[in-house]
Amino acid sequence: MGVFERFLSVWVALAIIVGTLLGNLFPSIFEVLSGIEFAQVNLIIAVLIWLMIYPVMVQVNFESITQIAKEPKGLILTVVINWLVKPFTMALVGWLFFKGVFADFIQPETANEYLAGVILLGVAPCTAMVFIWSQLTKGDASYTLVQVSVNDVIMIFAFAPIAALLLGITDIIVPWQTLLLSVGLYVVAPLIAGLLTRQRLKGRATSQQQNVDSALQAFDTRMKPWSIVGLLLTVVLLFGFQAEVLLTRPLDIAMIATPLLIQTYGIFAITFIIALLIKLPHRIAAPACLIGTSNFFELAVAVAISLFGLQSGAALATVVGVLVEVPVMLSLVWFANKTKHWFKS
Repeated sequence: MGVFERFLSVWVALAIIVGTLLGNLFPSIFEVLSGIEFAQVNLIIAVLIWLMIYPVMVQVNFESITQIAKEPKGLILTVVINWLVKPFTMALVGWLFFKGVFADFIQPETANEYLAGVILLGVAPCTAMVFIWSQLTKGDASYTLVQVSVNDVIMIFAFAPIAALLLGITDIIVPWQTLLLSVGLYVVAPLIAGLLTRQRLKGRATSQQQNVDSALQAFDTRMKPWSIVGLLLTVVLLFGFQAEVLLTRPLDIAMIATPLLIQTYGIFAITFIIALLIKLPHRIAAPACLIGTSNFFELAVAVAISLFGLQSGAALATVVGVLVEVPVMLSLVWFANKTKHWFKS
């Protein structure tokens, strides 16, 4: 394990500090950078996430995907947690805090908007960063790809009805541009690039009479530092974009983050325990647990803005979800790696 990976939590903490400081010192620069977007997807962040995902896709073995039918429990667990558990626990935890614990500290209308924001996060399971968390836990890249792909297909049909049910709003409009662009950028494009690169590496290794697996591993080793750099720059930008909010509304940030943290760690715990009980191998169990806990924040932010407005509490809540995700997910990656021996090999 290289120096980047060994001290990743330290680098991320520094990136958070740097992003917050730069965002306050040079707000106009970050305002320009945040405006470089299409369909609520920031194109600079998209490039950095693509940089992180592309090396993972090179490791996808399409020949082994057909074998996933022999190990369906991990896929079933992901689907059940994402669509039958997570949205409803998020609504419950959010309601307990915004309508109960924090009721004396925020106006009822603001509480409703915060609740709506966290619900939208709960109904939008992650598409992009899952591949990074899977790689950091040495998860099965091919299995993770299938889990994410199935998740995206279900999201097309289930996101709007579940969001409408939990929000009590009948006219939920799915931002199709955001959804399709994100899937294209974070799944389809890097998958195609990864497939082409994999075939090229295999061809070169064969022609030079080298071991194919060694060639793929060497490529992954070369690309890993760039993936970590992409992650750190993403953190700097995310915190730079929201630096003013972080320093001017810390109490609101803390109140929104509290139910999000409880939900995230709670869902991970539920999925983790089930994965142990059904005896999943770690290469499948770790990504399955992490898929159920992370969020598709571009979609949640886009819907929150379209329903409640750019300056709404709902939009702020989805942004807080973005800010807490990377540090929290890294802590869960650490836990998943530390408990690897609890699972089948």
